[in-house]
Amino acid sequence: MIRLLFFAHLGEQIGEREVMWPHVPETVKQLKDEVEERYGVSLGRVMTAVNEEYARDESPLHAGDTVAFIPPVSGG
Repeated sequence: MIRLLFFAHLGEQIGEREVMWPHVPETVKQLKDEVEERYGVSLGRVMTAVNEEYARDESPLHAGDTVAFIPPVSGG
């Protein structure tokens, strides 16, 4: 099981800021694909952090990981 955190508008779109994901995909990319399919959101431009460190799509995942999805921030 892994813990997913959704920041900013992603949490609003999904309806939850934190989700426990029972299946542990092999990579961040596989997880993104699963989340996009389940919730109908786009994670193409979203930064991903695994255990508080930025991760690439090919980064491996393990049981007990915390994965955060951080959308781009705009401001002035």
